[in-house]
This record gives sequence, C-alpha cells and structure tokens, in this order.
Amino acid sequence: MGSSQGRRAALQERANELGHTRGRRTYAITGVAGGLSQLAWRTAVVVLTLALGMIVFARPESALLKGAVVGGLLLALVVLRLVWRRFSADRGMNRCHLYGGGLAVTDLSGRLRDVAAWSEATELKWSMGAVLFTPLYRVELARRAAEPLAFVVPAHQTDLITALQEQATRHGIPQKQVRYIVS
Repeated sequence: MGSSQGRRAALQERANELGHTRGRRTYAITGVAGGLSQLAWRTAVVVLTLALGMIVFARPESALLKGAVVGGLLLALVVLRLVWRRFSADRGMNRCHLYGGGLAVTDLSGRLRDVAAWSEATELKWSMGAVLFTPLYRVELARRAAEPLAFVVPAHQTDLITALQEQATRHGIPQKQVRYIVS
C-alpha cells in the first residue's frame, strides 16, 4: 500500500470514528480555483447580458440571429453551472462534513483531505474577505497534535460558519474573528 493510499485509509478510519456512518451535515467549500471560476462566471454573464442588451437596443443587421446566439450562450452558461453544481455535489467535491465528533474536508476529487476531532481542536478562527471580487470566509481550526485545518467557504454559506461556531461553543473551543481581508 502506497503512502497516499495509507494516508487516505487513515483519514477514512478517523472519519468513521467521528461518526461518518451516522448523521452528518454537508456544506460546500471552495478554493482558489472556485474563486477564479466565480469571477469568470460573473464576468461572462455580465458581458453576455450587455451584448444581448446592445443587440436589442442597437438592432444591427440580422439582430434576431445575433440575439439568438448570445441568448443561447447565456442559457448554456446557466445550464452548465446547474449541471456542475449537481455533479460536484454528487461526487462530494470540495465539501465540509460536520459530525458530532468533528469535521472532515474533501478535496476537488472528492477524497478526504483532512479530518479533525473537536477534542483535539484548540481554537476556531475565521475571517471574511474578498478575493477578486468574490466574498469568502477563511476558516482555520487549530489543533494540538497536527497542523491547522484551513478551508475557504463562499460568503453565501453562512450556515456553515454558524454551525462551526455552535460546535465550537458546545465543545468549549475558543473562537476568534480575524480582521477583514481584501486582496
């Protein structure tokens, strides 16, 4: 068994100890690629919407054809986004799973990236910021015997932040909000 397979097996075993087979709540998280894709999505929607508006008001030659193409592209973007959301949720990509005994974070491929038990946590820190016009929360869970577990949460996922704060309070983990970050 290779070292990466051994690490995955150890993470899965720890997740099972935390209650992986019992009830859990799952939330979407993101990373740098997620922030960049949000920026690309928003830019494409704005550009296509402006182009469609210009076609409607300027009425160039063959406006119907040009409007249909731009409208089709806009519709295709919306459908692709919905399909990607469904696909990534089904595959468990970039997720934070909250258990009674701790939390587990998956990576872009849906594999466990890290697992932390509430009993080993020493502090919960979070900060809100914006990266390339995309509002995000950065969450860091400091632990006694391991490196901190850090991940990024889209700003519309405030229910994950609330759930983390509730768990930290329930388990007596000190909490700290770090200053607002903009980059």
